[in-house]
Amino acid sequence: MKKLGFGCMRLPMKAGDTGIEEVDYEQFNQMIDLFLKEGFNYFDTAHGYVGGKSELALRECLVKRYPRDSYILTDKLTTHFFKKEEEIRPLFEQQLINTGAQYFDYYLMHAMNRDFYQKYIKCHAFEIVRQLKEEGKIKHIGISFHDKAEVLEKILREQPDVEVVQIQFNYADYDDPGIESYKCYQVCEKYNKPVIVMEPVKGGALVDLPGEAKKLLSDHNSEVSLASYAIRYCASFEKVFMVLSGMSNIEQMEDNISYMKEFKPFTKEEYGMIDRIREMLKTQDNIACTTCRYCIDECPKSIPIPDLFACYNAKKQYKDWNSEWYYGVYTNGKGKAADCIKCGKCETVCPQHLTIRDYLEEVSGIFDSK
Repeated sequence: MKKLGFGCMRLPMKAGDTGIEEVDYEQFNQMIDLFLKEGFNYFDTAHGYVGGKSELALRECLVKRYPRDSYILTDKLTTHFFKKEEEIRPLFEQQLINTGAQYFDYYLMHAMNRDFYQKYIKCHAFEIVRQLKEEGKIKHIGISFHDKAEVLEKILREQPDVEVVQIQFNYADYDDPGIESYKCYQVCEKYNKPVIVMEPVKGGALVDLPGEAKKLLSDHNSEVSLASYAIRYCASFEKVFMVLSGMSNIEQMEDNISYMKEFKPFTKEEYGMIDRIREMLKTQDNIACTTCRYCIDECPKSIPIPDLFACYNAKKQYKDWNSEWYYGVYTNGKGKAADCIKCGKCETVCPQHLTIRDYLEEVSGIFDSK
Protein backbone atom coordinates (compact mmCIF):
# COMPACT_ATOMS: atom_id res chain seq x y z
CA MET A 1 0.00 0.00 0.00
CA LYS A 2 1.43 3.37 -1.01
CA LYS A 3 1.34 6.05 1.69
CA LEU A 4 -0.70 8.72 -0.14
CA GLY A 5 -4.44 8.72 0.48
CA PHE A 6 -7.15 10.67 -1.36
CA GLY A 7 -8.92 12.81 1.22
CA CYS A 8 -12.40 13.57 -0.11
CA MET A 9 -13.26 16.54 2.09
CA ARG A 10 -12.14 18.96 -0.65
CA LEU A 11 -13.20 17.87 -4.14
CA PRO A 12 -13.16 19.54 -7.56
CA MET A 13 -16.24 21.73 -7.76
CA LYS A 14 -18.16 23.60 -10.47
CA ALA A 15 -21.29 25.73 -10.68
CA GLY A 16 -24.42 23.61 -11.07
CA ASP A 17 -27.49 24.39 -13.16
CA THR A 18 -29.14 26.13 -10.20
CA GLY A 19 -26.03 28.17 -9.42
CA ILE A 20 -25.14 26.00 -6.42
CA GLU A 21 -21.69 24.45 -6.48
CA GLU A 22 -21.64 20.75 -7.30
CA VAL A 23 -18.87 18.19 -7.45
CA ASP A 24 -17.20 18.20 -10.86
CA TYR A 25 -17.76 14.52 -11.65
CA GLU A 26 -15.80 14.67 -14.90
CA GLN A 27 -12.65 15.95 -13.22
CA PHE A 28 -13.19 13.69 -10.19
CA ASN A 29 -13.35 10.69 -12.55
CA GLN A 30 -10.05 11.75 -14.14
CA MET A 31 -8.42 12.14 -10.73
CA ILE A 32 -9.61 8.75 -9.53
CA ASP A 33 -8.48 7.08 -12.77
CA LEU A 34 -5.00 8.58 -12.46
CA PHE A 35 -4.77 7.81 -8.75
CA LEU A 36 -5.57 4.13 -9.25
CA LYS A 37 -3.48 3.84 -12.40
CA GLU A 38 -0.41 5.01 -10.49
CA GLY A 39 -0.86 2.37 -7.80
CA PHE A 40 -2.65 4.36 -5.08
CA ASN A 41 -5.92 3.04 -3.68
CA TYR A 42 -6.91 4.67 -0.36
CA PHE A 43 -9.98 6.96 -0.23
CA ASP A 44 -11.28 8.80 2.84
CA THR A 45 -14.71 10.39 3.28
CA ALA A 46 -17.31 11.24 5.92
CA HIS A 47 -21.07 11.73 5.93
CA GLY A 48 -20.89 15.51 6.12
CA TYR A 49 -18.03 16.16 3.71
CA VAL A 50 -18.78 18.62 0.87
CA GLY A 51 -22.21 19.24 2.36
CA GLY A 52 -23.10 15.56 2.14
CA LYS A 53 -22.00 15.24 -1.49
CA SER A 54 -18.70 13.42 -0.96
CA GLU A 55 -20.17 9.96 -0.31
CA LEU A 56 -22.48 10.28 -3.32
CA ALA A 57 -19.64 11.43 -5.59
CA LEU A 58 -17.56 8.43 -4.54
CA ARG A 59 -20.46 6.12 -5.40
CA GLU A 60 -20.75 7.55 -8.90
CA CYS A 61 -17.08 8.07 -9.71
CA LEU A 62 -15.36 5.24 -7.82
CA VAL A 63 -17.67 2.50 -6.59
CA LYS A 64 -19.77 2.15 -9.77
CA ARG A 65 -16.68 2.21 -11.99
CA TYR A 66 -14.20 -0.09 -10.24
CA PRO A 67 -14.30 -3.53 -8.60
CA ARG A 68 -14.76 -3.33 -4.83
CA ASP A 69 -11.49 -5.12 -4.10
CA SER A 70 -9.45 -2.60 -6.12
CA TYR A 71 -9.65 0.23 -3.57
CA ILE A 72 -9.75 0.90 0.17
CA LEU A 73 -12.59 3.09 1.45
CA THR A 74 -12.77 4.77 4.84
CA ASP A 75 -15.92 6.41 6.21
CA LYS A 76 -16.76 7.84 9.64
CA LEU A 77 -19.39 7.94 12.35
CA THR A 78 -19.95 11.63 13.12
CA THR A 79 -21.69 12.75 16.31
CA HIS A 80 -23.58 15.55 14.54
CA PHE A 81 -25.73 12.97 12.75
CA PHE A 82 -27.04 10.98 15.71
CA LYS A 83 -28.46 11.88 19.12
CA LYS A 84 -29.10 8.43 20.57
CA GLU A 85 -27.97 4.84 20.28
CA GLU A 86 -30.92 3.77 18.10
CA GLU A 87 -29.87 6.19 15.35
CA ILE A 88 -26.34 4.85 14.82
CA ARG A 89 -27.07 1.72 12.82
CA PRO A 90 -29.57 3.44 10.45
CA LEU A 91 -26.97 6.16 9.88
CA PHE A 92 -24.36 3.55 9.04
CA GLU A 93 -26.72 1.75 6.66
CA GLN A 94 -27.43 5.08 4.94
CA GLN A 95 -23.70 5.60 4.47
CA LEU A 96 -23.45 2.19 2.80
CA ILE A 97 -26.31 3.18 0.50
CA ASN A 98 -24.80 6.59 -0.24
CA THR A 99 -21.43 5.10 -1.20
CA GLY A 100 -22.77 1.83 -2.61
CA ALA A 101 -19.66 0.25 -1.13
CA GLN A 102 -21.13 -2.91 0.50
CA TYR A 103 -18.63 -2.57 3.35
CA PHE A 104 -16.03 -0.10 4.66
CA ASP A 105 -12.41 -1.10 4.97
CA TYR A 106 -11.96 1.39 7.83
CA TYR A 107 -14.71 2.99 9.88
CA LEU A 108 -13.62 5.76 12.23
CA MET A 109 -15.44 7.37 15.11
CA HIS A 110 -15.07 10.93 13.94
CA ALA A 111 -13.52 14.08 15.49
CA MET A 112 -12.94 12.36 18.82
CA ASN A 113 -12.24 14.57 21.81
CA ARG A 114 -12.90 14.35 25.54
CA ASP A 115 -16.57 15.31 25.30
CA PHE A 116 -17.44 13.42 22.13
CA TYR A 117 -15.85 10.33 23.67
CA GLN A 118 -18.44 10.48 26.44
CA LYS A 119 -21.24 10.65 23.87
CA TYR A 120 -19.80 7.64 22.02
CA ILE A 121 -19.69 5.75 25.33
CA LYS A 122 -23.21 6.80 26.34
CA CYS A 123 -24.61 5.71 22.96
CA HIS A 124 -22.68 2.40 23.00
CA ALA A 125 -21.05 3.35 19.70
CA PHE A 126 -18.00 1.15 20.23
CA GLU A 127 -20.20 -1.90 20.83
CA ILE A 128 -22.31 -1.19 17.75
CA VAL A 129 -19.26 -0.72 15.55
CA ARG A 130 -17.81 -3.99 16.85
CA GLN A 131 -21.08 -5.73 15.90
CA LEU A 132 -20.88 -4.24 12.41
CA LYS A 133 -17.35 -5.58 12.11
CA GLU A 134 -18.52 -9.05 13.17
CA GLU A 135 -21.19 -8.83 10.45
CA GLY A 136 -18.50 -8.12 7.85
CA LYS A 137 -19.67 -4.57 7.14
CA ILE A 138 -16.48 -3.08 8.58
CA LYS A 139 -12.99 -4.51 8.31
CA HIS A 140 -11.11 -2.23 10.71
CA ILE A 141 -12.25 0.04 13.56
CA GLY A 142 -10.55 3.35 14.27
CA ILE A 143 -10.91 6.90 15.51
CA SER A 144 -10.07 10.31 14.10
CA PHE A 145 -8.83 12.51 16.90
CA HIS A 146 -8.70 16.21 17.85
CA ASP A 147 -7.61 16.77 21.44
CA LYS A 148 -4.65 16.48 23.78
CA ALA A 149 -2.41 13.43 24.05
CA GLU A 150 -3.64 12.57 27.54
CA VAL A 151 -7.18 12.18 26.18
CA LEU A 152 -5.96 9.93 23.37
CA GLU A 153 -4.11 7.76 25.87
CA LYS A 154 -7.25 7.36 27.95
CA ILE A 155 -9.27 6.30 24.90
CA LEU A 156 -6.70 3.79 23.66
CA ARG A 157 -6.28 2.35 27.14
CA GLU A 158 -10.03 1.88 27.54
CA GLN A 159 -10.79 0.84 23.93
CA PRO A 160 -8.24 -1.82 22.89
CA ASP A 161 -10.37 -2.73 19.85
CA VAL A 162 -9.36 0.54 18.16
CA GLU A 163 -7.03 -0.56 15.37
CA VAL A 164 -5.96 2.72 13.74
CA VAL A 165 -5.81 6.38 14.78
CA GLN A 166 -6.15 9.39 12.49
CA ILE A 167 -4.47 12.51 13.86
CA GLN A 168 -3.72 16.05 12.70
CA PHE A 169 0.02 15.93 12.06
CA ASN A 170 2.37 18.26 10.22
CA TYR A 171 5.69 19.94 10.83
CA ALA A 172 4.11 23.18 12.05
CA ASP A 173 1.89 21.41 14.61
CA TYR A 174 4.64 18.98 15.64
CA ASP A 175 5.24 20.63 19.03
CA ASP A 176 2.31 23.05 19.04
CA PRO A 177 0.91 23.07 22.60
CA GLY A 178 -2.64 23.44 21.32
CA ILE A 179 -2.56 20.38 19.07
CA GLU A 180 0.28 18.22 20.41
CA SER A 181 0.84 16.41 17.12
CA TYR A 182 4.00 14.60 18.12
CA LYS A 183 2.77 13.75 21.61
CA CYS A 184 -0.32 12.17 20.04
CA TYR A 185 1.92 10.28 17.63
CA GLN A 186 3.95 9.00 20.57
CA VAL A 187 0.78 7.72 22.25
CA CYS A 188 -0.01 5.78 19.07
CA GLU A 189 3.51 4.36 19.17
CA LYS A 190 3.08 3.34 22.80
CA TYR A 191 -0.13 1.43 22.01
CA ASN A 192 1.19 0.14 18.68
CA LYS A 193 -1.54 1.77 16.60
CA PRO A 194 -0.90 2.60 12.92
CA VAL A 195 -1.34 6.31 12.22
CA ILE A 196 -3.34 8.01 9.46
CA VAL A 197 -2.31 11.63 8.99
CA MET A 198 -4.82 14.39 8.25
CA GLU A 199 -3.94 18.01 7.49
CA PRO A 200 -0.31 17.33 6.49
CA VAL A 201 -0.22 20.70 4.70
CA LYS A 202 -2.23 22.41 7.48
CA GLY A 203 -5.16 23.33 5.26
CA GLY A 204 -2.81 24.70 2.61
CA ALA A 205 -0.88 26.97 5.00
CA LEU A 206 2.40 25.13 4.41
CA VAL A 207 2.38 25.98 0.71
CA ASP A 208 2.07 29.66 1.59
CA LEU A 209 5.22 30.02 3.67
CA PRO A 210 6.84 33.36 4.52
CA GLY A 211 9.62 34.47 2.17
CA GLU A 212 12.65 33.31 4.16
CA ALA A 213 11.21 29.84 4.74
CA LYS A 214 10.12 29.50 1.13
CA LYS A 215 13.59 30.53 -0.07
CA LEU A 216 15.25 27.93 2.13
CA LEU A 217 13.27 25.11 0.51
CA SER A 218 13.52 26.55 -3.01
CA ASP A 219 17.30 26.91 -2.72
CA HIS A 220 17.49 23.27 -1.69
CA ASN A 221 15.47 22.09 -4.70
CA SER A 222 13.54 24.52 -6.87
CA GLU A 223 11.98 21.72 -8.94
CA VAL A 224 9.70 20.31 -6.24
CA SER A 225 6.63 21.85 -4.62
CA LEU A 226 6.40 23.14 -1.06
CA ALA A 227 3.57 20.65 -0.52
CA SER A 228 6.00 17.81 -1.25
CA TYR A 229 8.08 18.64 1.82
CA ALA A 230 5.02 18.72 4.07
CA ILE A 231 3.61 15.40 2.86
CA ARG A 232 6.94 13.56 2.69
CA TYR A 233 7.78 14.79 6.19
CA CYS A 234 4.69 13.08 7.61
CA ALA A 235 5.13 9.94 5.53
CA SER A 236 8.68 9.52 6.84
CA PHE A 237 7.49 8.65 10.37
CA GLU A 238 7.58 4.91 10.99
CA LYS A 239 4.07 4.44 12.45
CA VAL A 240 2.42 6.51 9.69
CA PHE A 241 0.86 4.18 7.15
CA MET A 242 -1.25 6.74 5.29
CA VAL A 243 -1.03 10.49 4.63
CA LEU A 244 -4.27 12.06 3.42
CA SER A 245 -4.20 14.88 0.90
CA GLY A 246 -7.36 16.83 0.09
CA MET A 247 -6.77 17.23 -3.64
CA SER A 248 -9.27 19.50 -5.37
CA ASN A 249 -7.89 19.48 -8.93
CA ILE A 250 -5.91 17.23 -11.25
CA GLU A 251 -2.79 19.41 -10.99
CA GLN A 252 -2.56 18.89 -7.24
CA MET A 253 -2.93 15.16 -7.74
CA GLU A 254 -0.23 15.03 -10.42
CA ASP A 255 2.13 16.89 -8.11
CA ASN A 256 1.46 14.56 -5.16
CA ILE A 257 1.89 11.48 -7.30
CA SER A 258 5.19 12.76 -8.69
CA TYR A 259 6.96 12.43 -5.34
CA MET A 260 4.85 9.75 -3.60
CA LYS A 261 4.83 7.15 -6.35
CA GLU A 262 8.41 6.22 -5.51
CA PHE A 263 8.45 7.59 -1.97
CA LYS A 264 11.80 8.59 -0.51
CA PRO A 265 11.93 9.29 3.24
CA PHE A 266 13.30 12.56 4.56
CA THR A 267 17.05 13.00 4.71
CA LYS A 268 18.97 14.37 7.69
CA GLU A 269 19.48 17.62 5.77
CA GLU A 270 15.74 17.95 5.08
CA TYR A 271 14.87 17.38 8.74
CA GLY A 272 17.34 20.14 9.60
CA MET A 273 15.67 22.55 7.16
CA ILE A 274 12.22 21.82 8.56
CA ASP A 275 13.51 22.39 12.11
CA ARG A 276 14.74 25.82 11.01
CA ILE A 277 11.45 26.63 9.28
CA ARG A 278 9.48 25.59 12.34
CA GLU A 279 11.47 28.07 14.41
CA MET A 280 10.88 30.78 11.78
CA LEU A 281 7.14 30.18 11.93
CA LYS A 282 7.10 30.45 15.71
CA THR A 283 8.44 34.00 15.55
CA GLN A 284 5.60 35.24 13.33
CA ASP A 285 3.26 37.68 15.07
CA ASN A 286 2.54 35.30 17.93
CA ILE A 287 2.12 35.29 21.69
CA ALA A 288 5.40 34.05 23.17
CA CYS A 289 3.76 31.68 25.65
CA THR A 290 5.93 28.75 26.76
CA THR A 291 2.94 26.79 28.16
CA CYS A 292 4.34 26.48 31.66
CA ARG A 293 0.66 26.64 32.72
CA TYR A 294 1.33 28.50 35.99
CA CYS A 295 -1.37 31.00 35.00
CA ILE A 296 -4.11 28.37 34.95
CA ASP A 297 -3.72 27.60 38.65
CA GLU A 298 -4.22 31.29 39.46
CA CYS A 299 -7.18 31.99 37.16
CA PRO A 300 -10.49 32.27 39.10
CA LYS A 301 -12.42 31.69 35.86
CA SER A 302 -10.53 28.48 34.92
CA ILE A 303 -9.51 29.91 31.56
CA PRO A 304 -7.09 27.50 29.78
CA ILE A 305 -4.88 30.45 28.85
CA PRO A 306 -1.96 28.64 27.10
CA ASP A 307 -4.34 26.57 24.98
CA LEU A 308 -6.25 29.67 23.87
CA PHE A 309 -2.98 31.43 23.05
CA ALA A 310 -2.03 28.42 20.89
CA CYS A 311 -5.32 28.76 19.00
CA TYR A 312 -4.63 32.46 18.53
CA ASN A 313 -1.13 31.81 17.19
CA ALA A 314 -2.43 29.23 14.72
CA LYS A 315 -5.09 31.63 13.50
CA LYS A 316 -2.69 34.54 13.10
CA GLN A 317 0.21 32.61 11.58
CA TYR A 318 -1.60 30.24 9.25
CA LYS A 319 -5.17 31.60 8.99
CA ASP A 320 -5.87 28.16 10.39
CA TRP A 321 -9.46 27.03 9.76
CA ASN A 322 -9.15 24.42 12.51
CA SER A 323 -8.35 26.86 15.31
CA GLU A 324 -12.03 27.62 15.96
CA TRP A 325 -12.62 23.91 16.50
CA TYR A 326 -9.81 23.64 19.03
CA TYR A 327 -10.95 26.83 20.77
CA GLY A 328 -14.34 25.19 21.26
CA VAL A 329 -12.73 22.02 22.58
CA TYR A 330 -10.57 23.81 25.12
CA THR A 331 -13.29 26.16 26.41
CA ASN A 332 -16.02 23.54 26.73
CA GLY A 333 -16.76 23.46 30.45
CA LYS A 334 -14.02 26.01 31.13
CA GLY A 335 -13.62 29.76 30.85
CA LYS A 336 -13.46 31.58 27.52
CA ALA A 337 -11.17 34.50 26.83
CA ALA A 338 -14.19 36.79 27.21
CA ASP A 339 -14.65 35.57 30.80
CA CYS A 340 -11.44 37.27 31.96
CA ILE A 341 -12.21 39.64 34.90
CA LYS A 342 -8.86 41.45 34.62
CA CYS A 343 -7.75 40.43 38.10
CA GLY A 344 -4.15 40.13 36.94
CA LYS A 345 -3.30 37.07 39.03
CA CYS A 346 -2.08 35.26 35.91
CA GLU A 347 0.43 38.00 35.11
CA THR A 348 2.00 37.88 38.58
CA VAL A 349 3.16 34.28 38.01
CA CYS A 350 4.03 34.42 34.28
CA PRO A 351 7.78 33.75 33.84
CA GLN A 352 7.65 35.46 30.43
CA HIS A 353 6.02 38.58 31.91
CA LEU A 354 3.31 38.51 29.24
CA THR A 355 0.49 41.04 29.30
CA ILE A 356 -1.98 38.20 29.50
CA ARG A 357 -5.06 40.35 30.10
CA ASP A 358 -4.41 42.33 26.93
CA TYR A 359 -3.76 39.19 24.93
CA LEU A 360 -6.98 37.60 26.18
CA GLU A 361 -8.87 40.61 24.83
CA GLU A 362 -7.34 39.99 21.41
CA VAL A 363 -8.14 36.29 21.59
CA SER A 364 -11.73 37.05 22.55
CA GLY A 365 -12.08 39.44 19.64
CA ILE A 366 -11.14 36.68 17.22
CA PHE A 367 -12.96 33.68 18.69
CA ASP A 368 -15.76 34.73 21.06
CA SER A 369 -17.67 36.72 18.46
CA LYS A 370 -18.05 33.63 16.21
